Amino acid sequence: MRYALMIHYPEAGEGELSEEVVAEAKMAFDAYGRALRAAGVLLSADILQPAAATTTITRKDGDLRVQDGPFAETREALAGVFLLEVPDLDAAIGWAEKCPAAQWGTIELRPTATAFVDGAWTS
Repeated sequence: MRYALMIHYPEAGEGELSEEVVAEAKMAFDAYGRALRAAGVLLSADILQPAAATTTITRKDGDLRVQDGPFAETREALAGVFLLEVPDLDAAIGWAEKCPAAQWGTIELRPTATAFVDGAWTS
């Protein structure tokens, strides 16, 4: 079963984190990614740019609207997504608890409903 592990945490402001702290986080995520890959459960992983780099689009009213920045102002921002293929929710929880971001943020686990794989939608 596919699960998205969506990482949410408050974004640090310019200069709030030392280079040492950033380097430690990068090393922790590198080890986590390597462990997921070695276990054969990692489908993809992306750590996102800060929310300020976001562009939001909608056509809800029929016309294209493009907005700089995130749709909603929130204390926590979506910071990254890991897509895993695991047997069940317990396995997804097991991997989520090992994610370095669980120490300073929240990991949202959500099973995928459908996936576009090898040119076709699957359920």
